Amino acid sequence: MIVAFSISPSSGDADGGVAEAVAAAVRVVRESGLPHETNSMFTNIEGEWDEVMAVVKRAVDVVAEVSPRVGLVLKADIRAGRSGEMTAKLDRLESALERGGA
Repeated sequence: MIVAFSISPSSGDADGGVAEAVAAAVRVVRESGLPHETNSMFTNIEGEWDEVMAVVKRAVDVVAEVSPRVGLVLKADIRAGRSGEMTAKLDRLESALERGGA
């Protein structure tokens, strides 16, 4: 499965920023050893249900250590028996674009 998620602390540092709390969450993902990528809006992570959800929970927990309220947006692509789909889906898209597909 692939999960795209975004964690938002309800409060930031003294300057109102949330970068340090978000960095702590991304650090959890990177240390998980699972395939992942982070962009300006979401972090994507790929693996089996239990391992992916455990990483998301740990990421939420580290943000909750510094924020009294945490928002979580999560979208999952659940496709049994598949792996490597974070890149494979993009490869299929690029192939379709090269062919001029609709």
